[in-house]
Amino acid sequence: MSTTPPYRAAPAAASAPAAASAGSDREGGSAAREDTGPLAWFRALDPRGRRAFGGAFGGYALDSYDFFTLPLSMVAIAAHFGLNSGQTGLLTTVTLVLSGVGGAAAGILADRIGRVKALMITVIAYALFTVLCGFAPNYETLLVFRALQGLGFGGEWAVGAILVAEYATAKHRGRTLGVVQSAWAAGWALAVLVSTLVFQFLDEATAWRVLFWTGALPALLVLYVRRNVSDAPEAAERRAESSAKGSFAAVFRSGLGRTTLFAALMSTGVQGGYYTLATWVPTYLKSERGLTVVGTGGYLAFLISGAFIGYLTGGLLTDKLGRKRNIVLFAVLSALCVLAFTNIPSGANGLLLALSFPLGFCTSAIFSGFGSFLSELYPTAVRGTGQGFTYNTGRAVGAFFPSLVGFLADSWGVGGALVFGAVGYGIAALALIGLPETRGRELV
Repeated sequence: MSTTPPYRAAPAAASAPAAASAGSDREGGSAAREDTGPLAWFRALDPRGRRAFGGAFGGYALDSYDFFTLPLSMVAIAAHFGLNSGQTGLLTTVTLVLSGVGGAAAGILADRIGRVKALMITVIAYALFTVLCGFAPNYETLLVFRALQGLGFGGEWAVGAILVAEYATAKHRGRTLGVVQSAWAAGWALAVLVSTLVFQFLDEATAWRVLFWTGALPALLVLYVRRNVSDAPEAAERRAESSAKGSFAAVFRSGLGRTTLFAALMSTGVQGGYYTLATWVPTYLKSERGLTVVGTGGYLAFLISGAFIGYLTGGLLTDKLGRKRNIVLFAVLSALCVLAFTNIPSGANGLLLALSFPLGFCTSAIFSGFGSFLSELYPTAVRGTGQGFTYNTGRAVGAFFPSLVGFLADSWGVGGALVFGAVGYGIAALALIGLPETRGRELV
C-alpha cells in the first residue's frame, strides 16, 4: 500500500464560459443558491447517493431503536427474572463490548465484499437477535442473545457511514454524515414512544417481550437496501483494483499505524466520556440530589431533542470549523456539562430539565464529525477496516469507563467520580494532536 496520504485536495470548480447564455446564467444562479441552502448537502448527492443516504439513515435509526429496547425494558426484565443490579448492568456491558468486536469485523467485511452487502448483514444480525431476546426463557439465554445482538449493532454505523461518505462531496461530507448520525436520536425517540404504548396496554411480564419483538422492523429496511442501494461506483472500482484486503494488520502498515493509534484513542476518550454521563448522571441526580423527574417523559424529551439538534449542528460545524476544531469545541462543552450537573441544587427539577437539553446537545454534537473524519483518514481499500476498528475500539474500551466510576464512587462519591467523564473528553482532545485536519479533502 502506498504511503501517500489517503486524500487529495478537492479540485477547484471550473469557471463558467464567458459567453454563457441567459438561460445558462439562470441555471448557474440557481445552482449557486442551491449550493448555499440548508439542503445543499442533499442536493449534492446524485440519485444513487440519496438512496444510499436513506438506507444508512434508516439502518442507524433502527439500530438505535433495537439498542434501546433493553434500557427501556430493564426494570421489567429485572423483576421478571429476579435480577440484581450487577446482572442487569451486565446485559448492557456485553452489548457494548461485543459491539466493538462486531464493528471491527464489519469494517473488514465492508472492504472485502462491499459496503451494501456488509450493511445488510449487520442489519439482519441486530434485528434477528433483538427479536430472539423476546423469546428468552431465562436470564442466561437473554444474556447470550443480547451479546450476539451487539455484533450487528456495532457494525451498522461504520458501514453505513462509509457508504454515504463515498457518495458525499468533500464540501458537504461533514453535514451529510451529521444528518446520518442524527438518526440515532430519531430511533431513540421512536423506541421511547413505542415502549410507552406497549407498557401502557400490556402487563410488564408480556410488554418487555413484545418490545423486543418489534425489533423485527429492520427486516423491511433490508428489502429496500437490497433493491435500491449500491456502492459508490468510483470507490468500488478503486477497491477492486487494489491488492490490499481489509485486515487489522493493514491499518497498522504503510504509515497508517500512527493514524490508527490516535484515532482509536480519540474515539475511546469521546465514548468513555459519553457512557460515563449516560450511565451515572441519572443515578447521581436521583440518589444524591433528590431530583424526581429523572427518567420521566419530560426529561427524555429535552435530552433527545437536544441530541437531535446537536447532531445536526455538529455536522454543520465540522464542515465550517474543521473536523478537529469541532471535536475540541464539544469536548470542552461536554466536560462543562459534567460540572454543571454535579452542582445542581437538591430538588431543582426545573433546572434539571433546562440542563438536560445542553447535555444531549453537546454530547451528541461531538459525534457528528466522526463519520467524515474517520472516512477521510483512510484510503478506500482499508477504509472500512480503519473506521470500524478505531470507532469500535473506542466503544469497547469506553464501555469500561462507567465501571471505573462505580469503583471510584465508593471513596469519591458519585459526583466526584463523574469528573472522570471529563477526563475522557480531555483524552480525546489530546489525541487530536496526532491526527491531520481533513476538511475539504477528496477520498482516494
